[in-house]
Amino acid sequence: MSRIGRQLITIPENVTVAVDKSIVTVTGPKGVLTLNLPARIEVTVLENILTVTRLSEDKKTRSNHGAIRAHINNMIIGVVTGWQKELEVRGTGYKASVSGDKLTVIAGFIHPVFITAPKDVVFTVNDDTKIIVSGLDKTIVGQVASNIRKIRPPEPYKGKGIRYLNEFIKLKAGKTAKA
Repeated sequence: MSRIGRQLITIPENVTVAVDKSIVTVTGPKGVLTLNLPARIEVTVLENILTVTRLSEDKKTRSNHGAIRAHINNMIIGVVTGWQKELEVRGTGYKASVSGDKLTVIAGFIHPVFITAPKDVVFTVNDDTKIIVSGLDKTIVGQVASNIRKIRPPEPYKGKGIRYLNEFIKLKAGKTAKA
């Protein structure tokens, strides 16, 4: 049995979880998230404890068991506290700004790059070099942060580019001049 899948999830008092056939809906103080369950995975809620069980032992169901439990746990955390990823922009002239739901990144191209925030995702920029992506759904927040990083990934010689906060980039040695 899956070690992650068999763990119980305790539901906080300000969160409600509703299971309707193959749809799990989690409602909390920050919002509402839904998840479609795959076949042969069952979710039951008794009092304040949620359990995820599998109805067969085939390989696909066993692989989904722990993943579905982790997704539901992340949904509960998301509607209570939310998720956030922090990125930093390094390089001369590289900066970011927010206007409404659009993030503008200037990263060494001849044009600025614009990214529109998806539903339930918020961009905040501190001192032109720190970007914070926050939202309810962990997977969407992570994907949006990854898309921002792909604009200009850190290069291995000077470390210029967009990176996650406290991400370590191993710098390569450059060319040396001969005497």
